[in-house]
Amino acid sequence: MAGASMKDIKLRIKSVEGTMQITKAMELVASSKLRRAKERVEHSRPYFDVLHAALDDIAYSNDEFRSPYMAQRPVKTSCYVVIAGDRGLAGGYNANILKAVAAHAEGKNWCVLPIGKKALEHYRRRGVPIVTDRYAEAADVEMSGCYDIARTLAKGFVNGEFDEVILAYTNFVSMLSQQPATLKLLPLNYRKAEKGSGPRQTTLYEPDCETVYNAIVPEYLAGLIWGGLCESVASELGARRTAMDAASKNAGEMIENLSLHYNRARQAAITQEITEIVAGAEG
Repeated sequence: MAGASMKDIKLRIKSVEGTMQITKAMELVASSKLRRAKERVEHSRPYFDVLHAALDDIAYSNDEFRSPYMAQRPVKTSCYVVIAGDRGLAGGYNANILKAVAAHAEGKNWCVLPIGKKALEHYRRRGVPIVTDRYAEAADVEMSGCYDIARTLAKGFVNGEFDEVILAYTNFVSMLSQQPATLKLLPLNYRKAEKGSGPRQTTLYEPDCETVYNAIVPEYLAGLIWGGLCESVASELGARRTAMDAASKNAGEMIENLSLHYNRARQAAITQEITEIVAGAEG
């Protein structure tokens, strides 16, 4: 700020104060939404835990059980479901998940089903094949949308459009920590219980085990996607809150420095005026 006039410094202080008000408001909004997002994360977990237990029960209790969703075949094409944000100003939230996907998919032939505006824009710019762009707004994706996504993925896997499906999301660890994560959705994998490891319950499924299993799988996938979406939304809000808090603190430090420069310039101006008055009186 060397050589800047008092008026310029004062305008700069007002500008930084305006920015600080915006970042403070965004921090408060993110904090308010984060509480609801954390509750949604906690409420989403029991749903697919029950479905996972049902799938395991069917698979483990039938030695000759087969399902197209368990088909292990050479991976020619991978499909990534990438959950990112709709907006920026969230620190490294969007960049971190996109970098994690790029590292995980390196050397693969892959396509992507993006959820969130930032993910869609990123993969469009890079020419990555996109399964569908119907979910460009992550904030608009509800449980019904997750069912649609799950059915699309299940159908594509069974039809051989892709040989594995991977969910990429951000795991909410705490207010200050959010970690990118990947989860393999398809093919489903499990280890059969060894004979003699203990008694197993026998459950009768109608019309048959495979039909029930194949009907539950899309529901299970939808639950996993919904859980990943809830985790990602909470992570985005946590990252935005942290980023806005840091921005507010930086703005406060800038205001202090600018105020110091302003006071020095004002003191210099007063000293100059006194000097001129004294010189004029002596003359």
